[in-house]
Amino acid sequence: MPALADAAVLVTRGMPERVHRHLAERCRLEVWEGEGVMPRAELLDRAGPGLRVVANFAVGHDNLDLEACTARGVQATNTPDVVTEATADLAWALLLAAARRVAEGDRFLRARRPWVWGPEFFLGFEVHGKTLGVIGLGRIGRAVARRAAGFGMPVLYTARHRLPPEDEAALGAAWRELDELLAEADFVSIHTGLSPATRHLIGAERLARMKPTAVLVNTARGPIVDEAALAAALRTGRPGAAGLDVFEREPEVHPDLLELDNATIVPHLGTSTLETRVAMGMSAADNLLAALEGRRPPNLLNPDALG
Repeated sequence: MPALADAAVLVTRGMPERVHRHLAERCRLEVWEGEGVMPRAELLDRAGPGLRVVANFAVGHDNLDLEACTARGVQATNTPDVVTEATADLAWALLLAAARRVAEGDRFLRARRPWVWGPEFFLGFEVHGKTLGVIGLGRIGRAVARRAAGFGMPVLYTARHRLPPEDEAALGAAWRELDELLAEADFVSIHTGLSPATRHLIGAERLARMKPTAVLVNTARGPIVDEAALAAALRTGRPGAAGLDVFEREPEVHPDLLELDNATIVPHLGTSTLETRVAMGMSAADNLLAALEGRRPPNLLNPDALG
């Protein structure tokens, strides 16, 4: 095994300077300076046959071919723990903004339209005391559920595995099948992973089960929601509003969503805080360095690659 100082690390997108320094002090660092995403051909050429580890700067890893990595003995990692609180905060920001028409009100004023306050002016949906439904109760889903206590909201959840009764009691959460949750909840926040089973999990049929006063929030993965079906449903007012941080074909957004005032949309801001992005970079760096030093990375996705 080569000395760590001789190991080459290719950073395909610029990261906070602290992360670059952390890596540069320990190995030979190369940072791609191009705009946007590094072209696949250049990535393959520069990574070459000597590739030993891929450190994904994210929790989700549907962008990685884990089977191919494992077959080639390439370790793949992600950054699961450090994104939890920032993403949960953003889910609540979207929930509140969509319910209270914050972005729509901002656009209204910036357009310099005349207005007079009145009893029915810009009516939204009450949040306090309403029912929150959480789809997927991993780290982020639980963090979102915990925040509901501050708004006096009962919590419903659905997940692949039901929690033990004591965990349900600690979260104040009650189990529901997905279709039941959609029918009962006033706010639905998606926190499940993307897989063939969850692609378009929320489509026209399930959207029709939601209340006309309900709000759908997605900070997980765009393809979990059928965007065309959601746009059509929002036009009919069932659900009443949506808050989206992720999209099916990022950076594209379905054009119908762009025309809807009851869709609050932001460009994948879930982890966009300085503190979280630095923590993600340091986590990715630690995964890389562990693999290069012959240690098991803290967040290894494919342990079979260790041979």
